Amino acid sequence: MNEYRTHTCGELRAENVGQTVKLAGWIHRKRNLGNLCFVDLRDHYGITQCVFDSSSDLFEKIKDIRVESVVGFDGEVVARESVNKNMPTGDIEIKVKDVRVYSEADVLPIQVFGEGNEPEELRLKYRFLDLRRERIHNNIMLRSKVIAEMRKLMIEQGFTEYQTPILTASSPEGARDFLVPSRLNPGRFYALPQAPQQFKQLLMVSGFDRYFQIAPCFRDEDPRADRSPGEFYQLDMEMSFVTQEDVFKVIEHTMGSIFNKFANGKTVSQAPFEHIAFKDAMIKYGSDKPDLRNPLIIQDATGFFVNSGFGVYDGKAANGEQIRAIKAPKAGNKPRSFFDKFDGYAKEQGMGGMAYVALSENGAKGIAKFFSEEKLNELKNIFSLEEGDAVLFMGGAEKTVNKFAGVVRNMLGEALDLFDKNSFKLCWIVDFPFYEENEETGAVEFSHNPFSMPQGGLDALNNQNPLDILAYQYDLVCNGVELASGAVRNHVPEIMYKAFEIAGYDHSVVDNKFGGMISAFKFGAPPHAGCAPGIDRTVMLLLDEPIIRDVILFPLNGKAQDLMMQAPNTVDEKQLKELHIEIKL
Repeated sequence: MNEYRTHTCGELRAENVGQTVKLAGWIHRKRNLGNLCFVDLRDHYGITQCVFDSSSDLFEKIKDIRVESVVGFDGEVVARESVNKNMPTGDIEIKVKDVRVYSEADVLPIQVFGEGNEPEELRLKYRFLDLRRERIHNNIMLRSKVIAEMRKLMIEQGFTEYQTPILTASSPEGARDFLVPSRLNPGRFYALPQAPQQFKQLLMVSGFDRYFQIAPCFRDEDPRADRSPGEFYQLDMEMSFVTQEDVFKVIEHTMGSIFNKFANGKTVSQAPFEHIAFKDAMIKYGSDKPDLRNPLIIQDATGFFVNSGFGVYDGKAANGEQIRAIKAPKAGNKPRSFFDKFDGYAKEQGMGGMAYVALSENGAKGIAKFFSEEKLNELKNIFSLEEGDAVLFMGGAEKTVNKFAGVVRNMLGEALDLFDKNSFKLCWIVDFPFYEENEETGAVEFSHNPFSMPQGGLDALNNQNPLDILAYQYDLVCNGVELASGAVRNHVPEIMYKAFEIAGYDHSVVDNKFGGMISAFKFGAPPHAGCAPGIDRTVMLLLDEPIIRDVILFPLNGKAQDLMMQAPNTVDEKQLKELHIEIKL
């Protein structure tokens, strides 16, 4: 028999009444009623109520033991007089006959019972206490279940898990690397992998066919609500002799199954997921990460503002600017202040304001007064407006107004309570531009992934305007969050050299920075493609957690610091000398 316990704190039920048991765990909370003292004992599996009678010698002992102390109780399982249907063990309690104290707790810097409102910095400093809280503890457990399910689904589809190196070479593309100095190679540095990109492609060249890995990735990026600084985990996968459609089928089965299993009652988009071209996404949703729970669609209204009568937008359209419109159903009878808030926001963002037309029960309002009856009818037909509807307009340079309209679309959807918040809407964003123009320098740069295959191959690189070339690149998006990025890989050396040449890199850069991969491609490389769904973001979405740190065991704070372990920290001079490093601040 186990020395510490016969049962866990989540195990006992009515059928155990009359048994003598041993429990061990943390004192979750105490309630002293004078003649009785109730103690909730907690372990990883649940909570059991234990009772001490004032006539017992143990009554005084338990009064002096602080909450979160680790103890063992021996006692008899009895039926509770007041059944608690909200907890699995709520039919019973333990009449305690013996107490053992294994570890006494000091006064707590944060409370474990209940959901405290301590600042996040304090929670992260004492993360081991924060992780005892039911919500955070359950978050981590769900994360573990999601990863286990991912492994199972990938293996069922013929994939094999491999481990790729953590110490590798720095790459000139992507985010900042975390660098590791080499003691044995003075003045040289390893880099922690931003992703196993080159290694998984080399696995395909090596003939392994279907690879996956629950991969740690390291990027020296600024934090966001949905991005943890430093490190994150992804379901990394790659397959040989496939098109992007083959990748879609694997990911749709894997991620679709994950969401169906852990959606907790929410509806889930079923495979095949909708495909939206990047260009269409930017026009219709103002984002390459559209939240499809919001039914609002952005429309191009530039053509309407040709001698419309409203000179401001007529002038913008005549000067080559774009006008975007968003129909706001059932908003026509909103007060003017509703529309003024959007106008004020547009001015704050340097967009010069927003105009609107509202078809209220008292007639058309807003800029409708500038339109003839014929023009107003044209407006109604273009945007399918009915009485009680409204439409908002905004104008500017195409790239700027598209992104701004995307923000307004979500603001308007929230303001009108249009979001289907009981669903997971998944889609693929496809046909990304292969290159983009640097807004400051005008230089042509890779827009997404430099190892992708351009649509049209070498012929497109030689004969098309680089900014018109599309790539076999794709993102999986759910509820406005990018869950995965992937691509069909460029496995032909001649195409890769040309692609990097257009982006300003000569052959020597490719040979030096990607020498292992380009060399491998010269010895027979299969067509291959892959994808990498983010695990942290997937769990964050499933749990509806607004902050990604609450689904990670030991996260860094917003300044990329581990307050619990006090990292990053200084090292002594001896270590620096061994690494041939001198600190100059």
